[in-house]
Amino acid sequence: SFILYTSNPSHTNSSSSQFAFKYYCLFQRWDRQKMSKVVVVGDLNVGKTCLINRFCKDVFERDYKATIGVDFEIERFEISGVPFSLQIWDTAGQEKFKCIASAYYRGAHVIITVFDMADIKSLDHTHQWLEEALRENDPDSCFIFLVGTKSDLLSREERLRTEKDAIKIATEMKAEFWAVSSKTGENVQEFFFRVAALSFEKCILRDMENGLPATIGQGDSISKHKCKSLSALGH
Repeated sequence: SFILYTSNPSHTNSSSSQFAFKYYCLFQRWDRQKMSKVVVVGDLNVGKTCLINRFCKDVFERDYKATIGVDFEIERFEISGVPFSLQIWDTAGQEKFKCIASAYYRGAHVIITVFDMADIKSLDHTHQWLEEALRENDPDSCFIFLVGTKSDLLSREERLRTEKDAIKIATEMKAEFWAVSSKTGENVQEFFFRVAALSFEKCILRDMENGLPATIGQGDSISKHKCKSLSALGH
């Protein structure tokens, strides 16, 4: 068995040494699990935290505090009978926290670049966010996604126009584009299941290339298990 440390309002003043200890304990316990690291980047207020919270906690909070530094969630799945986890890093969009956040980009298997579909300027900035994340990673080793949030705020015509622009940029990025709504939940679970499935497949293939046994159970199902969160830097 293993323990996951949870974020708690009473821990918002925890020292960096306490976090480092929790971080170390967490990864010691998860070391033997199949896991992929997911980094979520994008401008301030594009809805990164709302996207993650909708999937991991099935909640939508209209009013929330901006992420300070980084937070992350561990989300567990069972894919074809095999336990698998996504380590989802929620990075701050504020300029003053970029140095902190960028330190956590390294080792990503998936990069999710998020923009607000109701704010076209945030789409223009996605190239820069991706470039910064790729500086710490091998581009050939990462799955890249471009995700447009707040699709519920657009009319049908506006959405089609924005999706057309986003698909063009996603092609340039060699990314897969998804339009989602954290408020309604539209496409959120489907998107993260897609991320999990691709990451799991790559993890299995990597094990096989390294000569490790890769046993997969029966069927092609994917299910999600509840798991608690760890705040890297408290709000």
